[in-house]
Amino acid sequence: MKSSGLVRWFLVLAIVGGIGYLVYGKLNRTEKKKAAAGEKGGGGPKSLTVDAYVASTQKLSNSLETSGTLQSNEELSLQPEINGRVIRIFFKEGQPVAKGTVLVKLFDADLAAQVLKIKTNRQLAQRSLERLQYLLSRDGVSQQEVDVAKAQVEAFDADLAVAQAQLQKTEIRAPFNGRIGLRYVSEGAIVSPTTVIASFQQTNPLKVDFSIPEKYTDAVRVGDAVSFTVASDRNDYKGSVYAIEPKIDLATRTIKMRALVPNAQNLLHPGQFAKVKLRLNEIPEALMIPSQAVIPGTKDKKVVLSKQGKASFVVVETGTRNETQVQILSGVSPGDTVIISGMMQIKPDIDLKIRSVKK
Repeated sequence: MKSSGLVRWFLVLAIVGGIGYLVYGKLNRTEKKKAAAGEKGGGGPKSLTVDAYVASTQKLSNSLETSGTLQSNEELSLQPEINGRVIRIFFKEGQPVAKGTVLVKLFDADLAAQVLKIKTNRQLAQRSLERLQYLLSRDGVSQQEVDVAKAQVEAFDADLAVAQAQLQKTEIRAPFNGRIGLRYVSEGAIVSPTTVIASFQQTNPLKVDFSIPEKYTDAVRVGDAVSFTVASDRNDYKGSVYAIEPKIDLATRTIKMRALVPNAQNLLHPGQFAKVKLRLNEIPEALMIPSQAVIPGTKDKKVVLSKQGKASFVVVETGTRNETQVQILSGVSPGDTVIISGMMQIKPDIDLKIRSVKK
């Protein structure tokens, strides 16, 4: 009896111990889960050490950089107006020529003979008219005969004008001051109106064609100064806007502009790529903050301010950017403390410890 009771007593103790162990294990696991849930759900650090920047106003020179292409001020291909044979070429390739200079002469003997013939016939018609007018004053002929003779003289005048115009077409003259390019024909060649004899360009001054985004349309006016550089040297060339395309390009949403640039020393060449810089309006008191302080979003942009030691998210409107800073148009006032580090860890109303302040 005593041995069986002792066995039952040990069995009861074993069962109670097992139950206690299971309950303790369950409670321990529950506490761990609560601790883990607390860490994930907002039980993180209650303060954060960050760097800050005191917003202040400064002078902002608003500029815009874009790409452009140099163009000749005037440009054309030298081509004859009529068919003919080249008998003289008066220019040298690559040389400057003055406006009105004869560059090419075509065969004109046939046209010159035709002009001479018309002049001779006109002289005879003029003498006949003069005799008839004398006889009319003596009532020797009728007015009708005089009118017919006068019409004959006028007809010869018209024929002479046509022949002289054709004769002028045998000479190709420089239409403006410029520079001859490479020659593509030789003396003795038969040419037509489709034949290109040489290129002819005016390289002083030059034009610079460039485009700017449509949002800057009202910021650039005719007469505004531009500067640019080219790959061939490091000089900074200057010019001024003289024409603006009235229509915005629908594909690129840009507006095309053209500037005039002096080129007296012929250092620049048509077709060169130009890196154009325009100085837009100057803002005397622009509120600027570091670019990394702005947190971009899908609908708006925000910055974090330190107010009474706590983080405050505010929506801002940005303006012009430069290499390191961005202009703030609204949302931040001069003197506000803007957080510039640790933005990804900051939560609203978290306590902030300022490590350093930049101005």
